[in-house]
Amino acid sequence: MECINAKYVSQKISKTRWRPISYSSLQQPEIFATGSWDNEDNKISIWSVGTNGGSGLEDELEGDPQLLCEHKHDGDVLDLQFLDQDRIVTASSSGAVTIFRHHQNTQAMSISQHWARAHRYPCNNAPCTGVVCSSPEIVTVGEDGGIIVFRADHEGVIRVIENADSSTIHAVTYLRTTEILTVNSIGQLKLWDFRQQSNSPSQILSLSGDRVPLHCVDRHPNQQHIVATGGQDGMLCVWDVRQGNAPFSLMEAHSAEMWEVHFHPTNPDHLFTCSEDGSLLHWETSSHSDMPSFLQGGRNSSIISRSAMAPAGGNQSLISAWLSGDSSKGHLETTHMLPSQTLSVNSLDVLGQYLVCGTDGEAIFVNRQVPV
Repeated sequence: MECINAKYVSQKISKTRWRPISYSSLQQPEIFATGSWDNEDNKISIWSVGTNGGSGLEDELEGDPQLLCEHKHDGDVLDLQFLDQDRIVTASSSGAVTIFRHHQNTQAMSISQHWARAHRYPCNNAPCTGVVCSSPEIVTVGEDGGIIVFRADHEGVIRVIENADSSTIHAVTYLRTTEILTVNSIGQLKLWDFRQQSNSPSQILSLSGDRVPLHCVDRHPNQQHIVATGGQDGMLCVWDVRQGNAPFSLMEAHSAEMWEVHFHPTNPDHLFTCSEDGSLLHWETSSHSDMPSFLQGGRNSSIISRSAMAPAGGNQSLISAWLSGDSSKGHLETTHMLPSQTLSVNSLDVLGQYLVCGTDGEAIFVNRQVPV
């Protein structure tokens, strides 16, 4: 626990994301963004963990997050993604989608684009619940069951699927360059192919039995047919979208709602989940291959980001440890990453050996020695 820095910020943190880093420079993450919710005035904030510069000594306070700048946010921040090094896209409970620009020279923030009431009901706003970016494209989903495609620096809307879902869509991620994947409040996982003019999903997968709401989804960074989801019952589900319409495996993860699930972007044998029950879990499964998993199906992207830039392909014949039976209890190690918590851990992000999470306890935790 000695490598964890806690920062109390006097606001409930709903989302946190690392700024993308250059894949070739071997740099460590330094900047991250947070969004708040359920506060009188919500904000989007930019923080530095101060790993670059300084004395170079192992100072106890070196990793403490330092606030660089912040900007008022209209409504709760329900999702947040970096579009590039300078721009951040937020999804608001007001239904709005906003692009903020971080001016790194002056450490200030401004709004560069704003789509008010992007998601709405006939007579009211509908919360925008999720956003994913593949610059310059931005895809959002909402409580209204709609899917909207925007393009940065383009004022209009590129595409709208108004009634994509009859229930709330809780989260979205890219599966491939032209395909997205959504999860909803009745336990369904839907694939959408933007090459098709149809406003219907190309595939629907679902949990059998009770229609347990799914809250979060992430795609394996190298093998895009492997997907992890989490939901209201705290179960971690791993899916192979090529085979069948039900999850490949289900694991008891948390005692309350799972809010986020993330594969490590370069070492996907490691996976992280956080929950309403106040816990943050690190899951590790072993790979059969002698080659490090972060080299398997290696993507050609020059930037690593949580914001799901579609992979460049890779060797899809390699069998992931998540689908090889190693995800059975005997071959899966689970570690608690936080000291005892009582309030919800709402969001996490991991990049390199750095992990950040935000809580309802008005705290940000940064771990700079994630064992991956």
